[in-house]
Amino acid sequence: MSKIFVTKRIPNSGLSLLKEGGHEVVVSDKISDLTKDELVETLKTGGYEAVLCLLTNKIDDEVFAAAPTAKIFANYAVGVDNIDLAAARARGVLVTNTPGVLTNAVAEHAFALMIAVAKRVAEADRFTRAGQYAGWEPMLLLGTELAGQTLGVVGLGRIGSRLAHFAARGFGMKIVYYDVARNEQFEQDYAAEYRSEVTEVLRVADFVSIHVPLLDSTKHLINRERLALMKPTAILVNTSRGPVVDEAALVDALKNGVIRGAGLDVFENEPRLAAGLNELDNVILTPHTASATEETRQAMSRLAAENIIAALTGQTPPNLVV
Repeated sequence: MSKIFVTKRIPNSGLSLLKEGGHEVVVSDKISDLTKDELVETLKTGGYEAVLCLLTNKIDDEVFAAAPTAKIFANYAVGVDNIDLAAARARGVLVTNTPGVLTNAVAEHAFALMIAVAKRVAEADRFTRAGQYAGWEPMLLLGTELAGQTLGVVGLGRIGSRLAHFAARGFGMKIVYYDVARNEQFEQDYAAEYRSEVTEVLRVADFVSIHVPLLDSTKHLINRERLALMKPTAILVNTSRGPVVDEAALVDALKNGVIRGAGLDVFENEPRLAAGLNELDNVILTPHTASATEETRQAMSRLAAENIIAALTGQTPPNLVV
């Protein structure tokens, strides 16, 4: 039997799997996220052989050092930008993630944001609830259509590809995309066009959806200069990582009509928002809930548990990052 620490309460499917395997599972009872100091102190005294952590936990060498018996840190997320992978490698600690199972949920959420911004759904809801609706008007809250428009996908991984599928098959949208690797089969399947530079996607797209990991090379990938390249009628959606977009520059672009609108599920300094962002009518904000479906969060829980079980039994975890 191994002792496993879970940094915050998650859906039960994975926890049950670990307990059924005879492991002792200790879940933090703190409602808010553990601070780094709290996590370090907890790990120092626990004798844990595995840690199931969240994207909100910053896992660096000090954290690894606090858990010398831990064989694996299983991240309850796809991205691992919260974990110092070099430090994990140096200490021989396995790091895993939970890819694949949240593809549909995040792609659906990105598409929901596209529609909601284009149709001014949140703005219309606020308008109606405030008692401002006095009757049908031909010019009231005019939005834009998606059918026949051009979707620019920045990052053609699982989620970006799935979003493009929804857009092309469901709404007849044209697809242009940027990725570090060209996908000619995707181009054939969806009559999509590849662009070797992000700027060339931004110039032509009516909707731009971001699906890249957070790396040094992708921080502020969408900055003031690149926002200025977009159509004034364009809508930007980000469900990847907040720092990919320069949030202060985006606020200015939305205020000044540089682009029409935006839908954001992630923020540069979560949970804080850039000054003025929450005052804008042409942006829809959701609290990092793109993967928040019963199906997906349970599947993530199971996948994280399966990674831990594999590591503790001397097998290669199915979703090994390092």
